[in-house]
This record gives sequence, C-alpha cells and structure tokens, in this order.
Amino acid sequence: MAVQPLPDPGESPAQVDGRSAIRDRNRNAVLDAVLDLFSEDNLSPGPEEVALRVGLSVRSVYRYFDDHDSLTRAAIARNIERVTPLFLIPAIGEGDRADRVGRFVDARLRLQAEVGATVRAARIRATFDPLVAEDVDAAREFLRGQVGRHFAPELSTGGGVRDEARLAAIDALFSFDSLDHYLVNRKLTTGEARLFLVDALDALLAP
Repeated sequence: MAVQPLPDPGESPAQVDGRSAIRDRNRNAVLDAVLDLFSEDNLSPGPEEVALRVGLSVRSVYRYFDDHDSLTRAAIARNIERVTPLFLIPAIGEGDRADRVGRFVDARLRLQAEVGATVRAARIRATFDPLVAEDVDAAREFLRGQVGRHFAPELSTGGGVRDEARLAAIDALFSFDSLDHYLVNRKLTTGEARLFLVDALDALLAP
C-alpha cells in the first residue's frame, strides 16, 4: 500500500477533505479506465495505457497504485464489489423446477454480462498471481455451491455418484468459460443462449 502524505498543519479540514475527495475521484477514474480496457479485450493494460485513457499522467497513476499488479487487482476487486448483488439468486431454492431453472439461467446471464470481461482478466492473472487465483477459486466454489442449494430437490435424491455428476455438469455448463463460449465464440444472442441453457439445464435435472 502506498504511503500517503501527512496533511499540512496549515490546511483547514475543508481543504484536507477536498483533497481527499479529488484523490478518491481520480483513483476511481483510474480503476474504471482499467475496467473499460478489459471490456475492449485489453486484459492486462499497463499504467501508460490507463493514464492515457483517463487523462492523467503516468506518475499520477503510480501515486495511487504501487505497481501494475496492485492496479489490476484493485480494478478486479472494484468491479466484483460493485456487482456483488448479482452473485446472489433471489429466493434461492424456492419455487417449482421450471421457475428455479428460469431464475437461475437469468441470474447467471446477468452476472456474465456485468463481470465477464473482468473474469477473463482475472483468469489470465490467476496463472501467476496467487492472490487473484485464490479469489477466482473462491468464486468458483461459491457458484458451485449455489447449484447444489438451488436445485437440492433434484440433486439430493440419494443417487450418490449420479447426483454429484449432474451437479458437476451443471456447474460446467454455467461456468464463465462456457458462457463466454456461447456468447463470445459462438456469438449467440442472450435470448438464444437462454433458450439453449434452459433446455440443457432442464434435461440435466430430469428424474
């Protein structure tokens, strides 16, 4: 973490607060510029590119972040924190199967739309950054756990290996990698992907 300068004893509280507000605004602008570059498939933008995008000097970027690693980690964390509510499934586990299938598919497609680019950047970074790798693994486990809770009636039948295999198949079907494949590589529209995913999920959950 960068060491912040102590306030000038001659400054008023209002001056100190104003300077802090400017700093926070510029720092957030830097992080948002990184996220914009992620969305343009620049998954590892350097401070020079970020500075150009946001209209600050490279020196200013380094004033807020110690290095490229801390800049990228902070941008990933900012986006995940901002969309945290989208990781949740409303009324998880409630309703009949058709209702739960529809809500699950919609929730995962919304999440993909908001964090897909950030997750792509995080996956690349996870190959050499243990802190990001830990966060990626935690997110995967959380989303896998959601599958089990949301579809407990279908995946807790006492089938043992079969139940576990179906859970694993659903988890893979809705992984960020898979959703990227449908929406980015195959260029399906969200509506087309939804129809396919609802049918596939319903088939996996069938008795």
